[in-house]
Amino acid sequence: MFQLAYFPIYFLVMTLIACMYRAVVGPTNADRLIAVNVIGTKTIVLISMISVLLGKKYYEDVVVVYALISYLATVIISRYVEERREADDDL
Repeated sequence: MFQLAYFPIYFLVMTLIACMYRAVVGPTNADRLIAVNVIGTKTIVLISMISVLLGKKYYEDVVVVYALISYLATVIISRYVEERREADDDL
């Protein structure tokens, strides 16, 4: 039973690595922003899956806090990118 549940975890880790590559190499800031947002979402899913597998309820609290932090980080980074774009347009 548990061995079957490990495949999605391995798959999520592999896609996380691909998203990390896109976040570092991405040609535009928008690509980097989307990659960071996807990394946060996949991490939330990964922690949730581990919580179910281990039967630990307190990981659910960690997931909620991580989701809030991820959301705030996305908003802050997108505002920074937008302000930077407007500053570049004024030149």
